[in-house]
Amino acid sequence: MAKHTTICAGIDISKRKLDVAIDGSSERLQVGNTAEGHKALLEWLRRHKVKRVGIEASGGYELPVVIELRRKRFVVVVFQPARVRAYAKFHSQPAKNDKLDATLIAACAAAVKKIHDAPDPRLAPFAEHLTLIEQIGEDIKLYKNRIETCRNPRIQKLWKEEISRLEKREKVELKALVAAIRQHRDLANRLDLIYSVDGAGMPTAVAILVRMPEIGKLSREQVAALAGLAPYDDDSGERSGARHIDGGRKRLRRALYTAALPASFFWNPQLIALYKRLRAAGNVHKSALIACARKLLIFVNTVVARGTPWQEEPPIRATNPAAA
Repeated sequence: MAKHTTICAGIDISKRKLDVAIDGSSERLQVGNTAEGHKALLEWLRRHKVKRVGIEASGGYELPVVIELRRKRFVVVVFQPARVRAYAKFHSQPAKNDKLDATLIAACAAAVKKIHDAPDPRLAPFAEHLTLIEQIGEDIKLYKNRIETCRNPRIQKLWKEEISRLEKREKVELKALVAAIRQHRDLANRLDLIYSVDGAGMPTAVAILVRMPEIGKLSREQVAALAGLAPYDDDSGERSGARHIDGGRKRLRRALYTAALPASFFWNPQLIALYKRLRAAGNVHKSALIACARKLLIFVNTVVARGTPWQEEPPIRATNPAAA
Protein backbone atom coordinates (compact mmCIF):
# COMPACT_ATOMS: atom_id res chain seq x y z
CA MET A 1 0.00 0.00 0.00
CA ALA A 2 1.35 3.46 -0.91
CA LYS A 3 2.08 5.75 1.97
CA HIS A 4 -0.36 8.66 2.21
CA THR A 5 1.36 12.04 2.30
CA THR A 6 -0.32 15.34 3.04
CA ILE A 7 0.82 17.98 0.56
CA CYS A 8 1.79 21.12 2.47
CA ALA A 9 2.35 24.67 1.30
CA GLY A 10 3.92 27.66 3.00
CA ILE A 11 3.01 31.30 2.49
CA ASP A 12 5.26 34.25 3.29
CA ILE A 13 3.02 37.27 3.71
CA SER A 14 3.68 40.98 3.33
CA LYS A 15 1.32 43.92 3.05
CA ARG A 16 1.18 43.77 -0.77
CA LYS A 17 2.04 40.21 -1.84
CA LEU A 18 2.06 36.52 -1.01
CA ASP A 19 4.99 34.23 -1.83
CA VAL A 20 3.94 30.57 -1.90
CA ALA A 21 5.93 27.33 -1.98
CA ILE A 22 5.08 23.64 -1.75
CA ASP A 23 7.12 21.41 0.53
CA GLY A 24 9.39 19.08 -1.44
CA SER A 25 8.60 20.77 -4.75
CA SER A 26 10.08 23.50 -6.92
CA GLU A 27 6.62 24.93 -7.62
CA ARG A 28 6.32 28.60 -6.65
CA LEU A 29 3.64 31.27 -6.82
CA GLN A 30 3.55 34.98 -6.15
CA VAL A 31 0.24 36.86 -6.04
CA GLY A 32 -1.03 40.10 -4.58
CA ASN A 33 -2.39 40.14 -1.05
CA THR A 34 -5.79 41.14 -2.44
CA ALA A 35 -9.13 39.47 -3.04
CA GLU A 36 -8.07 38.70 -6.62
CA GLY A 37 -4.75 37.32 -5.42
CA HIS A 38 -6.49 35.13 -2.84
CA LYS A 39 -8.72 33.69 -5.57
CA ALA A 40 -5.69 32.84 -7.72
CA LEU A 41 -4.01 31.31 -4.66
CA LEU A 42 -6.98 29.04 -3.95
CA GLU A 43 -7.07 27.80 -7.54
CA TRP A 44 -3.31 27.14 -7.49
CA LEU A 45 -3.47 25.24 -4.18
CA ARG A 46 -6.35 23.07 -5.41
CA ARG A 47 -4.54 22.34 -8.68
CA HIS A 48 -1.54 21.08 -6.72
CA LYS A 49 -3.77 19.11 -4.29
CA VAL A 50 -2.50 21.01 -1.24
CA LYS A 51 -4.35 20.14 1.97
CA ARG A 52 -2.35 21.95 4.67
CA VAL A 53 -1.07 25.53 4.56
CA GLY A 54 1.47 27.08 6.91
CA ILE A 55 1.48 30.84 7.41
CA GLU A 56 3.72 33.03 9.54
CA ALA A 57 1.89 35.64 11.61
CA SER A 58 2.64 39.03 10.09
CA GLY A 59 1.12 41.81 12.15
CA GLY A 60 -2.42 41.16 10.92
CA TYR A 61 -1.64 41.14 7.18
CA GLU A 62 -2.23 37.38 7.26
CA LEU A 63 -5.78 37.52 8.62
CA PRO A 64 -7.78 37.95 5.37
CA VAL A 65 -6.05 35.05 3.60
CA VAL A 66 -6.24 32.84 6.72
CA ILE A 67 -9.98 33.45 6.97
CA GLU A 68 -10.48 32.73 3.27
CA LEU A 69 -8.41 29.53 3.33
CA ARG A 70 -10.27 28.19 6.34
CA ARG A 71 -13.58 29.12 4.77
CA LYS A 72 -12.59 26.95 1.81
CA ARG A 73 -11.77 24.02 4.14
CA PHE A 74 -7.98 24.15 4.00
CA VAL A 75 -6.12 23.19 7.17
CA VAL A 76 -4.22 26.33 8.17
CA VAL A 77 -1.39 26.41 10.70
CA VAL A 78 -0.40 29.91 11.82
CA PHE A 79 3.17 30.05 13.17
CA GLN A 80 4.66 32.70 15.41
CA PRO A 81 7.84 34.14 13.80
CA ALA A 82 10.00 32.87 16.68
CA ARG A 83 8.90 29.31 15.95
CA VAL A 84 9.86 29.59 12.28
CA ARG A 85 13.23 31.14 13.19
CA ALA A 86 13.90 28.32 15.65
CA TYR A 87 13.10 25.75 12.95
CA ALA A 88 15.42 27.49 10.48
CA LYS A 89 18.22 27.63 13.04
CA PHE A 90 17.83 23.95 13.91
CA HIS A 91 18.03 23.01 10.22
CA SER A 92 20.93 25.42 9.55
CA GLN A 93 19.04 27.66 7.14
CA PRO A 94 20.22 31.21 7.93
CA ALA A 95 19.55 32.64 4.45
CA LYS A 96 16.46 34.84 4.24
CA ASN A 97 14.27 36.16 1.43
CA ASP A 98 10.56 35.87 0.68
CA LYS A 99 10.87 32.78 -1.52
CA LEU A 100 13.13 30.98 0.93
CA ASP A 101 10.82 31.96 3.79
CA ALA A 102 7.85 30.40 1.97
CA THR A 103 9.82 27.16 1.51
CA LEU A 104 10.81 27.17 5.17
CA ILE A 105 7.23 27.76 6.31
CA ALA A 106 6.06 24.91 4.07
CA ALA A 107 8.60 22.62 5.76
CA CYS A 108 7.36 23.79 9.17
CA ALA A 109 3.79 22.97 8.17
CA ALA A 110 4.82 19.49 7.03
CA ALA A 111 6.69 18.90 10.33
CA VAL A 112 3.67 19.61 12.52
CA LYS A 113 2.47 16.39 14.18
CA LYS A 114 -0.67 17.57 15.90
CA ILE A 115 -3.19 19.86 14.20
CA HIS A 116 -5.45 21.83 16.51
CA ASP A 117 -8.99 22.79 15.56
CA ALA A 118 -9.33 26.13 13.81
CA PRO A 119 -10.44 28.92 16.18
CA ASP A 120 -14.08 29.96 16.24
CA PRO A 121 -14.41 32.42 13.30
CA ARG A 122 -16.85 34.50 15.37
CA LEU A 123 -13.97 35.51 17.63
CA ALA A 124 -11.89 37.22 14.91
CA PRO A 125 -13.87 40.51 14.87
CA PHE A 126 -14.08 40.41 18.67
CA ALA A 127 -10.29 40.08 18.86
CA GLU A 128 -9.86 43.13 16.63
CA HIS A 129 -12.31 45.11 18.77
CA LEU A 130 -10.53 43.98 21.94
CA THR A 131 -7.19 45.09 20.51
CA LEU A 132 -8.69 48.55 19.96
CA ILE A 133 -9.76 48.70 23.62
CA GLU A 134 -6.33 47.55 24.79
CA GLN A 135 -4.63 50.16 22.61
CA ILE A 136 -6.83 52.87 24.11
CA GLY A 137 -5.66 51.68 27.54
CA GLU A 138 -2.05 51.89 26.37
CA ASP A 139 -2.63 55.46 25.19
CA ILE A 140 -4.08 56.36 28.61
CA LYS A 141 -0.93 55.04 30.31
CA LEU A 142 1.19 57.04 27.88
CA TYR A 143 -0.58 60.30 28.74
CA LYS A 144 -0.36 59.55 32.47
CA ASN A 145 3.39 59.06 32.12
CA ARG A 146 3.64 62.38 30.30
CA ILE A 147 1.84 64.14 33.15
CA GLU A 148 4.38 62.78 35.65
CA THR A 149 7.26 64.45 33.80
CA CYS A 150 5.45 67.63 32.78
CA ARG A 151 5.72 70.82 34.84
CA ASN A 152 3.57 73.07 32.65
CA PRO A 153 0.04 73.40 34.14
CA ARG A 154 -1.55 74.15 30.79
CA ILE A 155 -0.05 71.07 29.15
CA GLN A 156 -0.98 68.94 32.16
CA LYS A 157 -4.56 70.12 31.74
CA LEU A 158 -4.51 69.08 28.07
CA TRP A 159 -3.22 65.60 28.95
CA LYS A 160 -5.86 65.18 31.69
CA GLU A 161 -8.62 66.15 29.27
CA GLU A 162 -7.27 63.60 26.77
CA ILE A 163 -7.18 60.91 29.46
CA SER A 164 -10.78 61.66 30.41
CA ARG A 165 -11.88 61.41 26.78
CA LEU A 166 -10.05 58.13 26.25
CA GLU A 167 -11.39 56.61 29.48
CA LYS A 168 -14.92 57.35 28.35
CA ARG A 169 -14.21 55.82 24.93
CA GLU A 170 -12.65 52.77 26.59
CA LYS A 171 -15.81 52.15 28.66
CA VAL A 172 -18.11 52.65 25.66
CA GLU A 173 -16.11 50.25 23.49
CA LEU A 174 -15.96 47.56 26.21
CA LYS A 175 -19.72 47.83 26.71
CA ALA A 176 -20.26 47.49 22.94
CA LEU A 177 -17.96 44.47 22.73
CA VAL A 178 -19.70 42.71 25.62
CA ALA A 179 -23.07 43.40 23.97
CA ALA A 180 -21.83 41.89 20.70
CA ILE A 181 -20.54 38.78 22.49
CA ARG A 182 -23.86 38.36 24.31
CA GLN A 183 -25.68 38.03 21.00
CA HIS A 184 -24.27 34.48 20.93
CA ARG A 185 -25.81 32.42 23.73
CA ASP A 186 -22.92 29.95 24.07
CA LEU A 187 -20.32 32.72 24.20
CA ALA A 188 -22.45 34.67 26.70
CA ASN A 189 -22.66 31.62 28.97
CA ARG A 190 -18.89 31.10 28.79
CA LEU A 191 -18.28 34.79 29.51
CA ASP A 192 -20.50 34.60 32.61
CA LEU A 193 -18.63 31.54 33.87
CA ILE A 194 -15.29 33.32 33.50
CA TYR A 195 -16.63 36.50 35.09
CA SER A 196 -17.94 34.52 38.09
CA VAL A 197 -14.38 33.88 39.30
CA ASP A 198 -13.38 36.34 42.03
CA GLY A 199 -10.79 38.71 40.60
CA ALA A 200 -11.72 38.19 36.94
CA GLY A 201 -13.33 41.53 36.10
CA MET A 202 -15.17 42.03 32.85
CA PRO A 203 -12.11 43.27 30.88
CA THR A 204 -10.19 40.18 32.03
CA ALA A 205 -13.13 37.87 31.32
CA VAL A 206 -13.45 39.24 27.78
CA ALA A 207 -9.69 38.90 27.22
CA ILE A 208 -9.73 35.23 28.28
CA LEU A 209 -12.82 34.44 26.19
CA VAL A 210 -11.43 36.07 23.05
CA ARG A 211 -7.71 35.38 23.39
CA MET A 212 -8.02 31.80 24.65
CA PRO A 213 -10.89 29.96 22.89
CA GLU A 214 -9.40 26.70 24.21
CA ILE A 215 -10.33 27.62 27.79
CA GLY A 216 -11.99 24.72 29.61
CA LYS A 217 -10.76 22.15 27.08
CA LEU A 218 -7.10 21.88 28.10
CA SER A 219 -5.18 20.92 31.23
CA ARG A 220 -3.98 23.51 33.74
CA GLU A 221 -0.43 23.08 32.47
CA GLN A 222 -1.50 23.63 28.86
CA VAL A 223 -3.48 26.82 29.52
CA ALA A 224 -0.64 28.24 31.59
CA ALA A 225 1.83 27.53 28.78
CA LEU A 226 -0.46 29.06 26.13
CA ALA A 227 -0.76 32.25 28.19
CA GLY A 228 3.00 32.38 28.72
CA LEU A 229 2.58 31.94 32.48
CA ALA A 230 4.13 28.48 32.89
CA PRO A 231 7.37 28.46 34.90
CA TYR A 232 10.32 26.82 33.16
CA ASP A 233 13.49 25.51 34.81
CA ASP A 234 16.82 27.11 33.96
CA ASP A 235 19.23 24.45 35.24
CA SER A 236 22.41 23.18 33.68
CA GLY A 237 24.85 20.75 35.29
CA GLU A 238 25.44 21.88 38.85
CA ARG A 239 23.95 25.33 38.23
CA SER A 240 20.38 25.87 39.38
CA GLY A 241 18.87 28.98 37.83
CA ALA A 242 15.68 30.81 38.72
CA ARG A 243 12.51 29.53 37.07
CA HIS A 244 11.07 31.91 34.49
CA ILE A 245 8.14 32.29 32.11
CA ASP A 246 8.58 32.40 28.35
CA GLY A 247 6.54 32.77 25.15
CA GLY A 248 2.75 32.57 25.08
CA ARG A 249 0.07 35.06 24.12
CA LYS A 250 1.40 38.46 25.08
CA ARG A 251 -1.84 40.45 25.28
CA LEU A 252 -3.61 37.72 27.25
CA ARG A 253 -0.68 37.42 29.67
CA ARG A 254 -0.70 41.19 30.18
CA ALA A 255 -4.43 41.16 30.95
CA LEU A 256 -4.04 38.36 33.49
CA TYR A 257 -1.04 40.00 35.16
CA THR A 258 -2.93 43.29 35.42
CA ALA A 259 -5.89 41.48 37.02
CA ALA A 260 -3.65 39.57 39.43
CA LEU A 261 -2.64 42.67 41.40
CA PRO A 262 -6.09 43.67 42.73
CA ALA A 263 -7.24 40.04 42.82
CA SER A 264 -4.38 38.99 45.09
CA PHE A 265 -4.79 42.00 47.38
CA PHE A 266 -8.57 42.49 47.58
CA TRP A 267 -10.89 40.21 45.63
CA ASN A 268 -9.91 36.54 45.75
CA PRO A 269 -9.21 35.00 49.21
CA GLN A 270 -7.27 32.09 47.72
CA LEU A 271 -5.04 34.37 45.69
CA ILE A 272 -4.54 36.68 48.68
CA ALA A 273 -3.39 33.68 50.73
CA LEU A 274 -1.17 32.44 47.88
CA TYR A 275 0.50 35.82 47.46
CA LYS A 276 1.23 36.08 51.20
CA ARG A 277 2.68 32.55 51.32
CA LEU A 278 4.93 33.19 48.35
CA ARG A 279 6.21 36.50 49.72
CA ALA A 280 6.81 34.89 53.13
CA ALA A 281 8.79 32.15 51.36
CA GLY A 282 11.12 34.77 49.86
CA ASN A 283 9.61 35.23 46.40
CA VAL A 284 9.83 38.74 44.96
CA HIS A 285 6.66 40.73 44.29
CA LYS A 286 6.68 40.17 40.52
CA SER A 287 7.20 36.40 40.80
CA ALA A 288 4.37 36.15 43.32
CA LEU A 289 2.04 38.12 41.04
CA ILE A 290 2.90 35.89 38.07
CA ALA A 291 2.03 32.84 40.18
CA CYS A 292 -1.28 34.50 41.14
CA ALA A 293 -2.03 35.30 37.49
CA ARG A 294 -1.36 31.67 36.60
CA LYS A 295 -3.61 30.45 39.43
CA LEU A 296 -6.37 32.84 38.37
CA LEU A 297 -6.28 31.39 34.86
CA ILE A 298 -6.34 27.85 36.28
CA PHE A 299 -9.41 28.75 38.36
CA VAL A 300 -11.13 30.06 35.22
CA ASN A 301 -10.17 26.96 33.24
CA THR A 302 -11.65 24.70 35.94
CA VAL A 303 -14.89 26.70 36.14
CA VAL A 304 -15.42 26.63 32.36
CA ALA A 305 -14.57 22.90 32.20
CA ARG A 306 -17.13 22.11 34.92
CA GLY A 307 -19.74 24.44 33.45
CA THR A 308 -20.71 25.77 36.88
CA PRO A 309 -20.03 29.26 38.31
CA TRP A 310 -17.22 29.93 40.76
CA GLN A 311 -17.87 29.04 44.38
CA GLU A 312 -15.54 30.48 46.93
CA GLU A 313 -13.64 27.81 48.83
CA PRO A 314 -11.31 28.14 51.82
CA PRO A 315 -7.67 28.64 50.83
CA ILE A 316 -5.82 25.40 50.25
CA ARG A 317 -2.61 25.06 52.25
CA ALA A 318 0.44 24.39 50.15
CA THR A 319 3.36 22.43 51.61
CA ASN A 320 5.70 24.03 49.08
CA PRO A 321 4.65 27.65 48.37
CA ALA A 322 7.11 28.06 45.51
CA ALA A 323 5.43 25.20 43.65
CA ALA A 324 1.96 26.77 43.77
